[in-house]
Amino acid sequence: MRGNQLRGEIPASLGLLSNMKTLSFAINRLRGGIPPSFGNLSSLEVLDLRTNALSGVIPGDIGRLTNLSYFSVGENTISGIIPVGMFNLSNIRIFNIGGNNIQGTLPSNLAITMPFIAFFSVWENQLSGKIPISISNASNLNVLQLHMNRLIGNVPSFEKLDKLSILLLGANHLGKRTEGDLNFLCSLVNNTKLETLDIRTNNFGGVLPECISNISSSLQFLEIENNKILGRIPDGIGNLINLEVLQVSQNQLSGPIPLNTERIQKLNTFDARYNFLTGTIPYSIGNLTGLMFLALGVNNFRGNIPSSLGNCKDLLVLGLSYNNLSGSIPPQVLGLSSLSILLNLSSNYLTGELPVEVENLKNLGDLDFSKNKLSGLLPKSLVSCVRLERLFLGGNLFEGPIHSSLSSLRGLVELDISENNLSGGVPEFLVNFGALKYINLSFNNFEGVIPSGGVFKNASAVFVEGNNKLCGGIPASDFGIVYCSHHLVQKEESAATDINFCRKFSFMVIIPKDPKGY
Repeated sequence: MRGNQLRGEIPASLGLLSNMKTLSFAINRLRGGIPPSFGNLSSLEVLDLRTNALSGVIPGDIGRLTNLSYFSVGENTISGIIPVGMFNLSNIRIFNIGGNNIQGTLPSNLAITMPFIAFFSVWENQLSGKIPISISNASNLNVLQLHMNRLIGNVPSFEKLDKLSILLLGANHLGKRTEGDLNFLCSLVNNTKLETLDIRTNNFGGVLPECISNISSSLQFLEIENNKILGRIPDGIGNLINLEVLQVSQNQLSGPIPLNTERIQKLNTFDARYNFLTGTIPYSIGNLTGLMFLALGVNNFRGNIPSSLGNCKDLLVLGLSYNNLSGSIPPQVLGLSSLSILLNLSSNYLTGELPVEVENLKNLGDLDFSKNKLSGLLPKSLVSCVRLERLFLGGNLFEGPIHSSLSSLRGLVELDISENNLSGGVPEFLVNFGALKYINLSFNNFEGVIPSGGVFKNASAVFVEGNNKLCGGIPASDFGIVYCSHHLVQKEESAATDINFCRKFSFMVIIPKDPKGY
């Protein structure tokens, strides 16, 4: 009955089939509760009810099914607590209640009463208390999923779990934000099968131990972000040669990126945002040619953006914002046509003109070069970036007009070119950008009449202050603005005539704010 479109409730009469060994209604649309009569299925070995819409509680009589080796009710809306008897099912191998609303704690003798447990999953519930120390005796354990609960305290040793391949502890309240919180990691050093280690979003503090570099050469996913972890990324991190995902963001890590990171040739995701990392971004990072996601923003990196990143031909996301990077933007980086999600170099000290190679970003959705010292004209080559939805170039030294060729960027949702030295008129073609929801032209040298259609009809979506020669387009009451000055209308007529003329045609001029307070 697995993987169909079954609806309705599970018949209680199934509890009369005392010789049944396997009962599976997984991946259907069943609702209602688990019939208490299932406690009569004394021969049952497999009970699989995962991925339905079941509610209610786990009947206590299920704990009497001593032959049960497979129990899964994951991904339902079951509540209540786990019946005590469930933890005394000595034949159980697979235990899965993940993705429900179950409360309570895990018993201290968990691995003793379930000596053969291989797959233990209680993820995304409301379980509290500590992880039982006895878990270290579960020598057959292959998968341990405790993430997304309310577990607290120190994590016990996993020294005897030499078959463990997946360990998920993320999104709990584990650790005490002190030194020693991560000692348990060193108990995994002899594990040669560990593939996934997730301890993100907890209260782990202290220095990241060097032993993490020797956990397992089989490790593919290492996720420790959103903790209070100190110290450096260990120099031996390059030993994890099969690592594909390294996520260490939102900690308090310091020091440089280890040079031997280049040994991790399978790495496709490296996220180290929101730390205190220093030094230069190593040129050798370009040897990680399989990178798809590189995020190093909000750190203290200095020096140039390495041109070697041009070797990362699969890169989808590159984020280097809020650092102290300087020099020009390497054309090799803008030549990465693979960039399709985000390129963010904002809030640095980058200089020079925007290379024409920006035309290679034909599939890019978000481009943010704001708050740098970039100069020159807005490049006509932006015309090729036809999939751009967000373009942020504000806070630079760009000058000249908005070129008509940019009329091809019809998919723009947000445009910010504020705080530059741009001039000329506000292009009428912007009213034809049907997706445009936000536009910031503030503090430039634009002049003439503001367009009156499209996004310009919405005063809350348009920002044009700091352009003293602009007028028209938005109702005066919405922006606290006055009517056009007379020289924009008719130099020969009196001020009174000018005011009446402007009122008739609803021409207005923005009252500029103090740029220092912007």
